[in-house]
Amino acid sequence: MVISKTLETEPPRGAITQSERALAPDLARGASMLVIALANSAVIFFATVPGVNREPHGAESAYNLFLFTFVHARGLPLFAIMFGYALVQQSRRQIESGATTAQTRAVLLRRNVWLFIFGAVHGLLLFDGDILGAYGIIGVAFALLVLNRGDRFIRAAGLGYLCFTLAYLVALAALTASRWVAGDGTHAPVPVAEYAVFSSDSYLASVAMRLANWPVQTATFLSLFLFIFVGAWAARQQLLEHPESHLAKLRIGAIGGLSISIAGGLPMGLHAAGYISVSAETAFWVRMLYETSGFFGGIGYGCLFGLAATRLKRRPKRSIAVTAIAALGQRTLSGYLAQSMVWIVLASPFLLGLTDMITTNSYTVAAIGFAVWLATVVAAYVMHRYSYRGPAELLLRRLTYRTNNTSTRHERTGIVGPRA
Repeated sequence: MVISKTLETEPPRGAITQSERALAPDLARGASMLVIALANSAVIFFATVPGVNREPHGAESAYNLFLFTFVHARGLPLFAIMFGYALVQQSRRQIESGATTAQTRAVLLRRNVWLFIFGAVHGLLLFDGDILGAYGIIGVAFALLVLNRGDRFIRAAGLGYLCFTLAYLVALAALTASRWVAGDGTHAPVPVAEYAVFSSDSYLASVAMRLANWPVQTATFLSLFLFIFVGAWAARQQLLEHPESHLAKLRIGAIGGLSISIAGGLPMGLHAAGYISVSAETAFWVRMLYETSGFFGGIGYGCLFGLAATRLKRRPKRSIAVTAIAALGQRTLSGYLAQSMVWIVLASPFLLGLTDMITTNSYTVAAIGFAVWLATVVAAYVMHRYSYRGPAELLLRRLTYRTNNTSTRHERTGIVGPRA
């Protein structure tokens, strides 16, 4: 009722036009889809959470190290930070077009309610590791609780959480080190959980498993709400729209964030690669260390793409590769859903069932993840060339702005992404 009443006077502002887009946010979203693809391919084909080859042979050990240092628990924080960034971008566009706070809130509420519905359908029918449902809930909370907050509050919340996490990480590292030294000399297996959804004999059986898993997964992802403040603070500063004006901040974020992330993920990676041995108790803390440090990996990646965009903007013409990755960043909702559809086809026993055929070779799994991402990049580039937003983005936009008749003129040229 509240949403529908407020939307009766919705502002005449629909999709963002191509000329309004900044390169850095789109580049970050498009590249982060590769991190998501590599992480999910490992989860699905190795049937563990997080995905890892528990019996690596030879050079496969190096890929385990790579996964825990640069991929696992690093893609979702970047996604969450960019989602917070996008919420502020969306709010700013509405307000700058003359919308009231109530009208802006109504647009955000409707969009994120539908995003939650998208997530529920995706989580039940395709992939229970869905993040859209949690984003929808977080977006609604942002519209209700954070939209009116000033820069001081956003900055204090974002930096406060950043400092708290850093202090917690230092304490966690000290605790892990003490447990390591006091270890009993035994070798514990890599601390992962079994993942059997894609081993179901029928599609209906897999749906039943996702029905049980998705609500729990969504509730777990709600903790990403605190990451939103970091993205919102960065968006208030317009760090990625004008990266050339924030080079010092971006360099500190890139170097500091990635250094902390790599250092925190390294023990887990070395353990998964078989290069070191830890006891069962130490393995628990090693996993906590790698998961917590992933937040800084998200910051580091985001800042790194901001710096890359600064260099790319100096060039007289963008390369096809940069344009294509940015095009995927403008269509991450379609790309994200497309990845899940491909996983169903490739891995399910009742379809292609490649899980058994590839004999869980690490680099084959990596190649599949990269190929799936590359296919979405190519598809996004084709859509970009034809000025087509993307099917999922177009549907979400129509559901969000269904009372706005003037916005239909931008349906083909006003590219809008899911900001995920």
